[in-house]
Amino acid sequence: MINRPRRLRLNKKIRSLVRETSLHPQDLIYPMFVTEGRGVKQEIAAMPGQYRWSVDMLPAAIREVEEAGVEHIMLFGIPAPEDHDECGSAAWASDGIVQRAIAEIKSHSDIFITTDVCLCEYTSHGHCGQLDADGYVNNDKTLELLAKTALSHVEAGADMVAPSDMMDGRVAAIRARLDEAGHVNTPIMSYAVKYASNFYGPFREAANSAPQHGDRKSYQMDYHNGREAELEAALDVAEGADIIMVKPALPYLDVVARLRPQIKQPMAAYCVSGEYAMLQLAVSQGLVQPDIIYESHIAIKRAGADIILTYFAKELAWTLRAAQQQEVKQ
Repeated sequence: MINRPRRLRLNKKIRSLVRETSLHPQDLIYPMFVTEGRGVKQEIAAMPGQYRWSVDMLPAAIREVEEAGVEHIMLFGIPAPEDHDECGSAAWASDGIVQRAIAEIKSHSDIFITTDVCLCEYTSHGHCGQLDADGYVNNDKTLELLAKTALSHVEAGADMVAPSDMMDGRVAAIRARLDEAGHVNTPIMSYAVKYASNFYGPFREAANSAPQHGDRKSYQMDYHNGREAELEAALDVAEGADIIMVKPALPYLDVVARLRPQIKQPMAAYCVSGEYAMLQLAVSQGLVQPDIIYESHIAIKRAGADIILTYFAKELAWTLRAAQQQEVKQ
C-alpha cells in the first residue's frame, strides 16, 4: 500500500504535528448570571456547578475565571421581581443589575465584558420585546428599547454587546444608537442564528425568563430550517454585526459549517444550558468519560466556530493549561 493514513497517527507527537483543529482558553466566553441581593452564590439546580452571583460577589468569581485563563465573560442580569414591567424598563436603567455589575467588575478587573441585550429577563410577560394588545411582540417598537439597553451597557463600561432577541433590524438600530453616542468602536456580536430550541430549558430556570404565555416561535428561528440561517446571518452582517453567533451549538453544527464559507466575520457558537446539563449528567453518572466535554467543543471548532460561549469555559481552560504544561515537561 502506498497510502497509509495511520502513519500520521502513530504517536502523540506526530498526531499533534498534523492536528487540524485546536482550542485555546482565549477562544472561550464564560456566561455568568448576576442577581440582586448581597452575599449570594446560589447554585442553579438545573445547571450543577453554575451559580447566580450578587454584584458584591462578582470580583471573587471573576478572579476564578481569570485564574483559569479565560479572558471573556457574558453577563446576564436577573432583576428583582418588583422591577419587572410590561416594557422591561429595568433593562436600560442606569442603576440596573447589569449596569452595576459591569461597574463593579471593571473596578477590580480588566476582563472583557460582553453583555446579553434582551428584554425577556425584565418584562413581566417574559417575552423579548414590547407586546401589542393582542399579545404579538411588536418588532419595530422593540428596536428602540433594545438600542437604549445596549447603549446603557456600553456607558456602564461593557466592551461588547450581544443582542439575543431576534427582532428584525435590531443590529442596525443598536449600531446607529452606539455610533450617535460616539461608541463607534464598540463591537456587536449578534445572536444572528438563534433557533427556538428545546435546549434552553435550564437557562430559563437560571434567569427566570420563561414566557408567561405562548412561546418564542414567532421570532426565534424554526429548527427545521437551514437555508434561513444564511438569510439571517447575511442581514446582520449588512447591518453592521462584527461577530455572528449560532445558538445552540452541538445540535446545529451543520448550520455552523454551512455558514462558515459565506461569513468572513468571526463566528461564535453558544453551547447552551441544555447541552451543558446533558453532558454534566452523563459524566456525573459515569456513562461517558469526562474527555467528552473537550471532544464536544473541538467539534464546535472543527465545524467552523472561532469563538465558543460555554459554561464549561473554566473547566476547559484548566484542562488545556494542564495539557500544555505536560507537553512542556515531556
